[in-house]
Amino acid sequence: MDIKDFVSGATSKLLSGHYAFTMNDDLVGYPNRKRIVDILDKIKMAVFPGYFKEISQSKPQDIWLQQLLDDIRWELTNEIKTALKNGEDNENATLVACSISAKLLDNLPIIQQKLQKDALAGFEGDPSAHSVDEVILTYPGFAAVFVHRVAHFLFSESVPIIPRMMSEHAHSITGIDIHPGADIGEYFFIDHGTGVVIGETTIIGNNVKLYQGVTLGAISTKGGQKLTGIKRHPTIEDNVTIYSGATILGGETVIGKNMTIGGNLFITKSVLA
Repeated sequence: MDIKDFVSGATSKLLSGHYAFTMNDDLVGYPNRKRIVDILDKIKMAVFPGYFKEISQSKPQDIWLQQLLDDIRWELTNEIKTALKNGEDNENATLVACSISAKLLDNLPIIQQKLQKDALAGFEGDPSAHSVDEVILTYPGFAAVFVHRVAHFLFSESVPIIPRMMSEHAHSITGIDIHPGADIGEYFFIDHGTGVVIGETTIIGNNVKLYQGVTLGAISTKGGQKLTGIKRHPTIEDNVTIYSGATILGGETVIGKNMTIGGNLFITKSVLA
């Protein structure tokens, strides 16, 4: 078949609905992934001034930071408004989006404090780390946790689509898959990180350390959408270490305080002290 005939035939089938998906007139109304990533980069610069972009020497640091925060608020408001538009009228979507983006900026100091503790946990938990700065600048586990802290806040504010876009961006660059719904405590450290999966309803306490290949998942998802809102993933209490390749499944499964879980174990029942 001539390539022109093939393309023409494929086009005709797509437009006539012969394939599973028809053209979505609202597709242009979804949040823009590239802009979401750009917002994350700007939040990272605001939370860690001087780490990821040199601060301009031509203006005072407070002026530079205020302008950066203004950019974040404007851009995030527009993307949230776009994400909300299918469920809200335009005026209400704008008001809600403005409120959520302002609330995120108000909470950035809290997110910053949590991330500083995460970076410290990485440094103290890894003898190969030479400084906290090295953890912040180079560790994939820390990069994934940074994105999660932001995405989780937006998820908690019921923002659609955007938190998942953020978490999937982190997944694509680090190999670490953390659902934005997961509730993660302070001083959290993922060492190495590749292949770590943390499900939506996971609860993780303080001072928890995971190694590569750990899965905190659901026993079964055969129920599909009927399981929405049900706790399907485990609870990990304080001061727990989980070694590489361990799989811990189930919403009723609890790993108790101060426990150490060995590598490659498959756990579907609680392990308590």
